[in-house]
Amino acid sequence: MIDTWRHVFKLDPDRSLTEEELEAVCLSGTDAIMVGGSSGVTYDNTVDLMSRVRQFELPCVLEVSDLEAVVPGFDLYLIPMVLNAADSGWLIGRHSEAVEQFGYLIPWEMVIPEGYIILNPDSTAGKLTSADSSLSAARAAAYGQAGERLMSLPVIYVEYSGTFGDMELVASVRRSLQQSRLFYGGGVTDAETAARAAAVSDTVVVGNIVYSDLAKALETVQAVKGT
Repeated sequence: MIDTWRHVFKLDPDRSLTEEELEAVCLSGTDAIMVGGSSGVTYDNTVDLMSRVRQFELPCVLEVSDLEAVVPGFDLYLIPMVLNAADSGWLIGRHSEAVEQFGYLIPWEMVIPEGYIILNPDSTAGKLTSADSSLSAARAAAYGQAGERLMSLPVIYVEYSGTFGDMELVASVRRSLQQSRLFYGGGVTDAETAARAAAVSDTVVVGNIVYSDLAKALETVQAVKGT
């Protein structure tokens, strides 16, 4: 499923959209809706957002950030593994704890691991994971290649979380990959930044701008798909 995605809207259960706004997002031509957030995500608000998105015919996937907010009924479950985290718990520790506790309930055929490379130290995710965000392009590419070759991760996700990143670095990571799909997220705020990100990645994830300027967010769909 993810192999055909070029554009994805990421929606936060802890933030609000009217019915009209959500309809515009889901009918925009985007390839999928990703549900997830770094804070304030609960079972109840995740269920609510999923049920609203389910009114539309497009893939709806959950990016798991909190075990208490894992909701059945999504098409896929994306599991972040932070490759450049200082705390190994964010690479495999918390994941093994989850498997120990809930392994018998996990629909493994619906689980997609993502190898995150977090490059904004001021972001919530960067602070939470103590990610080493001062990476050169060569080192970031090495993280991506290690994730692909040593861990067989289907997705490498370069995340700048709210700021538009170094597209040359992103391009370096993409060139290092042969099979993994490169997701890019961070600072995509209009058609121009969307097109620039699309030129150096396989899938562009658009999030925050949905809540601050919906019209510009909708413009990113065709900007990405036209590249």
